[in-house]
Amino acid sequence: MTQPQPGAPAGAADEDRPAPRRVLLAVHTGRADIVGLARSAAARLAEAGIVVRLLEDEAEAMAVPGAEVCPFGPDAAHGVEVVLVFGGDGTFLRAAEMARSTDAAITGVNLGRVGFLAETEPEAVEEMIAAVQRCEYAVEERLTLEATVLDAEGRPTGEGTWALNEVSVEKVERSRVLDVVLEVDGHPLTSFGCDGILCATPTGSTAYAFSAGGPVVWPDVEALLLVPTNAHALFARPLVTSPTSVLTIAVPPDGTRARVSADGRRVVDVPDGGRVEVRRSERPVRIARMNPTAFGDRLVAKFGLPVRGFRDARSHGPGHEAPTGRTNVLTGDVNTSDGALRTPEEVGGGHPDGKA
Repeated sequence: MTQPQPGAPAGAADEDRPAPRRVLLAVHTGRADIVGLARSAAARLAEAGIVVRLLEDEAEAMAVPGAEVCPFGPDAAHGVEVVLVFGGDGTFLRAAEMARSTDAAITGVNLGRVGFLAETEPEAVEEMIAAVQRCEYAVEERLTLEATVLDAEGRPTGEGTWALNEVSVEKVERSRVLDVVLEVDGHPLTSFGCDGILCATPTGSTAYAFSAGGPVVWPDVEALLLVPTNAHALFARPLVTSPTSVLTIAVPPDGTRARVSADGRRVVDVPDGGRVEVRRSERPVRIARMNPTAFGDRLVAKFGLPVRGFRDARSHGPGHEAPTGRTNVLTGDVNTSDGALRTPEEVGGGHPDGKA
């Protein structure tokens, strides 16, 4: 750090001094264990000389001495290097609203259930904080979507939105069926009645689109997904299109109310007879990666996928094959039918007490 020189004008040292690093915390304050973990992280960051920033609606619960406090909004992450998320994917998506309009990268501790967006597990928080302190992380740019709502005359209504996971065009009234016409790049593709249509990103392919039967797409793949939800049609398969495609969902002027839901957080009404155009947004969301874990390994760990062939487990007789699910991908151990966790060698050698 530059020290004032003899005869230097007042403030000269401040002009040469590098701006302090800042980290914004986004915390699910509804759980005491999450708040405690976030407080510990804030203390570590402050000790390293990093300025900690909190949101107004979370500052009281966090009670971090000396922290900056700001309101939730697009300016909350201004001047911030990293947004640290303590919570589940919902908290992460909230943080993305603040970080998207800045150069801040987002990373998080998964304290929800599945948590594909927040990749760090609670037991690795110390390593994550150390990586932030030493700037030892890589930044990925994740594709986002832009949704434009048009009226029955094809004029933009002025109400649009964006999404990191998915844009859902859905019916408002539970008792009605939403009739839609789908177009890709201005060419009509098909039409049917349904509950809605999901336009998803590769990042969002493990979220709502996955539950609706869509494919899992690696996040570094550039593509757009179109996934119908509960379609009453013979041809209603999920589609994967070019990242430059424009996906259009048109609704008829029959009085059935429809709306756009972006990441389950932002809602825009679709006028009667209107349509929604979904395309790749020019502004991505920046994700900070603290460890080199492959997406496939995370997929196996999150869903407990069996990664050993079914023939690798010793047969317990017809109809009683030993299950190989819930495999520990770190050790390679296998859960056998008696509930014990055994190594592949033990499974191949049979039951320790001689049973089949």
